[in-house]
Amino acid sequence: MLEAQWSLRVSSDFSSSHQLLNYGGKCEGLHGHNFLVEVEVKGKKLEPDTGMLMDFKDLKNKLAGVLDELDHKHLNEHEYFRKINPSSENLAKFIYDRLKFLLPGNKVELVWVMVAEKDSSRAYYREV
Repeated sequence: MLEAQWSLRVSSDFSSSHQLLNYGGKCEGLHGHNFLVEVEVKGKKLEPDTGMLMDFKDLKNKLAGVLDELDHKHLNEHEYFRKINPSSENLAKFIYDRLKFLLPGNKVELVWVMVAEKDSSRAYYREV
């Protein structure tokens, strides 16, 4: 017998500047992006009274709290990125690590976080 599972996906954005260290190209200089962020959560049980896995609004608010830490900042000056290159890959991991502790772990699980510098360039982070 197959087990049921539901997934929710929300997106948001933030604006910030960064410099990619040891890159050897234009992006090593100061520049900025309007980053798109998408997250997916999954779970096996819906709330009996609402029929929801998790309220979209709650998930968006938790993501917004994490992104507030990055929005309109120079990422290289953020404590986390002082020793780690603020690439899209590392941004996705940062957001994943912060967000997973804000979720009701016994009900939903964070599947992945995606960060895009532009529509054609996306980085995903997931734990396997």
